[in-house]
Parts: sequence; structure tokens; C-alpha cells
Amino acid sequence: MAEFDFEKAGLVIERQYYNTLDIEGFSRMMKDPSYCYKFYWLEAIVQLISENRTEATYDEIINEMIANAWYSVLEFHIHLSGIWGDGSIKDNLERAVLKLKSLSDLPANASKIEIKNAIAEHDKELHEQKQALTHNVPYKALSGFANKTGERISLDSNAGRMMEYYNNLSNTDILLPYTFGTENGLKRKLTFSDAWIQMIRDNTVSILGWIQCEKVKWLQNNNPEVPGLIYKLAPLDEKMRKLSHVRNLWDGILDIRDIQDVFTDESIDRNQYDVDHFIPWSFVMNDELWNLMPMDSSLNSAKNNRLPDWDDFFIRFAKNQFVMYELVHEMEGIRKLYEACYRDNLHSIWANQELYRKGNSDIEFYNILEKNMRPVYDSARRQGYDVWDRRFAG
Repeated sequence: MAEFDFEKAGLVIERQYYNTLDIEGFSRMMKDPSYCYKFYWLEAIVQLISENRTEATYDEIINEMIANAWYSVLEFHIHLSGIWGDGSIKDNLERAVLKLKSLSDLPANASKIEIKNAIAEHDKELHEQKQALTHNVPYKALSGFANKTGERISLDSNAGRMMEYYNNLSNTDILLPYTFGTENGLKRKLTFSDAWIQMIRDNTVSILGWIQCEKVKWLQNNNPEVPGLIYKLAPLDEKMRKLSHVRNLWDGILDIRDIQDVFTDESIDRNQYDVDHFIPWSFVMNDELWNLMPMDSSLNSAKNNRLPDWDDFFIRFAKNQFVMYELVHEMEGIRKLYEACYRDNLHSIWANQELYRKGNSDIEFYNILEKNMRPVYDSARRQGYDVWDRRFAG
């Protein structure tokens, strides 16, 4: 969750972009929403763009929305848009989350990877709820750009007319953040404008903080009896950390193999090490095995919530991961400790199908790990995560 100051929570964009983009129109994308999913829509688009996406389907955006709303709805029992007088739920996004919970029986503190895997598994059953989220918000979110120049249109026009209008507008008078494809239903694709992509990547932290602030104000208004709502949009640390099985795995490895600390090159002391995330937990919000490493306990607090320098430390990290990989496939006892991680630490499909499959050489293993980790690392950097300089560690 992006950090922000309520006193400075307005949208702040680098001045250079005001000369080329309609930042005022962008700032109105959060204005006067009828339902909460307008916030989640833009938040999902910003997150996808920060992950180097240049286009996305309705389906992909809505999957991101469901995953982002999961914790508030289930962990903290927040109503996204209140309830009707008969007690029924107003918000289609909240309905989608609750439907997924009933289908999957995932815990309220499930990781984002688990949630997305469950969405994929139950995609057909969720179709009605997901389709309902496409009826208005994709084009209503752009209303702040409408009727400024050229052709004018009623904002109550039908979906087809509105999408045609915005596509024409973006091609002539005002460049919009995205344009609409010709596909049908959830397969319809949004193409993000190159200029807006650059602006969003350069201002991701500010934009997400602004969205978060507007979302909190909306949710607090619809949940007036819920205290401290700002802390209830994401899972709490102590409820999410699931490292015991990974610790057992590395204990087993350290009993039979000398492992060098990623940051010191000294041997890990089995009695004085922590299991830590290479890319901070607060960004990835999961405890996947591919991102975890043993490290000197005395350095863990110094690293804190920062990224290791990629060029200095990734290959060292990858080599330790490869030692674990070799032992998993060579020793039955280590294999059993690895299998105990399935419940909490082995949900990434790419890791199960590619990284940890038998037969990878060290170079193949490093390349698979880098291919999947580097975009996540770069996205964290763009969101404002600092790089830890080991030379100045205490």
C-alpha cells in the first residue's frame, strides 16, 4: 500500500507533463463516483502500467480489482459502497469478491497470487459478476476529459457511442490515458497511450497515494462506524508472514551444506539467521519461495524495507536458490521439507512449472529466475522503494 500524508494527499504530478497531457482531466477521474469500483479501476490500470504493460483486457483489469479489494471486504468486513435498505450489497465488486470466497474457500488473508489463481480456476462461475463491472466504469472514468473541445456528447449515451467518442477524441483533440479495442465483453482490450504510460511510471507513488486517499474517504463515508479504515485496505504483516516451513527447509539445507550470506559472503550460522525477502514483502505481499533467502540476522533490520542492489546481489541470491533446487531433487529429506512449503510458499505457476522443474542447468535456472523477478524488482523501484547500500549498513 502506497504511503501518503492526508494533508498533502492531492494529486501531485511533475510539472513537465502539464504541457503535453490533460492532467486536470486525469484528476477528475476520481470525482463524484457512484460506486467504489471507479477507484479500483484506475488503481488496477496504474499497477498494470507500472509492471510494464502497454495494454490489458477488461478481464485482466477486473482480476486485479478483485484481488485488490479482497482484504478490505473479507479481512476487515468493509462495504465498498454500503448496503441497500433490505441488507443486500450495492457494489458489484464486493459481490465478486464474496462470490469468489464462496467458490474457493480461500482464507481472508490469502496472498494476492492465491487470489489470482482462484480467479482463474473459477473464471466461468465469476463471469456474471465480472461482466457487471464493465457496464459503466471503463468509459465513465474518462468523463473528466469529455466536452472540452470539438464534438460534444451526453455522458448518459450508450456504451458503444461513448467508446467511439473517446477513441475519436484521443485521435484528434485530447490524448486520453487509454483507448478501446473492438473486442466483445471481457475480452475487450484497452491500449494505454505511450505518453500517459511514461507519466504514470514517473509518478506512480504519487498517483497511487492519491487514489488511496480518495478511496479511504469514500470507504470511510460508507463505513462510518469502522475506525482506522486507512489501515484496513491491505493485510497486516503479522497475519500474513508464513515462513516456518521455509525456515525448516533452510535449516535442513544448512545441516548438510555451507551457504554463503548473499550480502557478506560469509557462511550462514544456522543459529543466527533470518529468512527474508529479496524484494520487500510490503511490495510483493506474499511469502513465495523464489523470493526468500537466509541472511545474517544482524543485517536484516538494516536492510529493512529496501531493495538489494540488483547488479551486486541478484546472482549471489540466485546461486543460493540453485543450491536449494539441486538438493530438492537429490535428497529425499530435503524434498519432503520443500513439499511442506506447498501450502504457504509455492503458489506461483511459473515457479512450479519452470523454475523448480527437474532438469534445469544453473544458467537456465538463473535466467528463469531473472526473467520473472526483474520486472517485479523494477516495478518496486518505480513505486519509490529505495535501494539498500550494504556499505553503509550498521
